[in-house]
Amino acid sequence: MASPQSQRKTSWPEVVGMAATPAVMKIMTDRPDLSVEVLPPGTQLLPGSNPGRVRVFIDALGAVSKTPVIG
Repeated sequence: MASPQSQRKTSWPEVVGMAATPAVMKIMTDRPDLSVEVLPPGTQLLPGSNPGRVRVFIDALGAVSKTPVIG
């Protein structure tokens, strides 16, 4: 049987199309141990991954535009 830690979510495809605030709330409910960043279109990103972070990319209307993942 897998440990609870190995069953923790690492991506949230179900929030694509949702408004940013409820999407962040869903991610934080599932994984309160992570930091969540909301990034608008055109945001310049530095290369690199952070295992304690989820980036939520939104479109011009404030909806999640791609699946948020840890990193």
